[in-house]
Amino acid sequence: MTYVQNITDIDNDILKRAKEENKNWRVLGEENTQDFMDDQRWLNNISPDHMPRATDYIGEMIAIIEKLIKKGFAYEAGGSVYFSVKKDKEYGKLSKFSRKKMLTVANERGNEPDDPNKEDPLDFVLWQAKKKGEPSWSSPWGQGRPGWHIECSAMAGKLLGETVDIHAGGSDLIFPHHESEIAQSENANGRPFVRFWMHAGMLKYNGEKMSKSLGNMVFISDLKKKYSPNVIRVFLLSHHYRSVCECIENAIENAIKTTEPFKEAFKKQSGQGKVLSVAPYEKRFFAALNDDINTPRAIKVLQELSQKIIKENKDTNITEAKAFMETALHILGLEMELA
Repeated sequence: MTYVQNITDIDNDILKRAKEENKNWRVLGEENTQDFMDDQRWLNNISPDHMPRATDYIGEMIAIIEKLIKKGFAYEAGGSVYFSVKKDKEYGKLSKFSRKKMLTVANERGNEPDDPNKEDPLDFVLWQAKKKGEPSWSSPWGQGRPGWHIECSAMAGKLLGETVDIHAGGSDLIFPHHESEIAQSENANGRPFVRFWMHAGMLKYNGEKMSKSLGNMVFISDLKKKYSPNVIRVFLLSHHYRSVCECIENAIENAIKTTEPFKEAFKKQSGQGKVLSVAPYEKRFFAALNDDINTPRAIKVLQELSQKIIKENKDTNITEAKAFMETALHILGLEMELA
């Protein structure tokens, strides 16, 4: 398996924040990237095989845009290049949104429906003409920078090929981002872009979606001060990846209680008598993960096994059971101190 996790180091949000903080956009992007990588390591997340930065793939982006223009799916106007949504009869197949809803959501996420260069308000930017004070690169259409969606198509195509087995992301990216990735990649290459999409549910805080505008963001840097990586992982894994996750202190405190029996089970010494059969737990654990990565159910199985180990008498041989627990917890990214 090849695991790619991209870094978007140039987009409207980065440029806006760099201006607000009076920082160079590259410096700001690098600072954010380092903070993100530090948090990933602290959480014991698996490191990707590749972590490409968008600005290293400008040539690949231009090549895709040229293909789309040649095939009639894109057009140049005013030094910018746009994808023509009406030319793609399957646009919307991922989100299944109506045109009205597409416009509403796209407009909330940076679309400029009144752009005079557009043939259709829903058309999206592939290449944006240079604006004063913004970074730019040379292209066949003049100086400019890539649009948001084309970056991911280019990086995925270069590192994973024209068809990706699994593409993950937040459910808030289904439209317009992932929908537009599909349109770009499939119309440029003539092949399916993604075999399986996996969309993670949003985090909420006190009933509202976490967002910068609401000022209710909970940062890993703050959680580090109070909790261990295991506790945060258990809290997150106790919710199915597709479900909405409510970030409240009581729920995180409950995750602490969940980890305690695991630790207690590991501390218990094994006897030399009857062997505790681990097969039923092993079967149920992997069945849970094979069922759309049902981590809440998988954790419940391990809770049951840990309680079983704790309650067994001192003569029971629990060596095999503890070994399986260690393996299973490792699969979930949980590293307990072993006795």
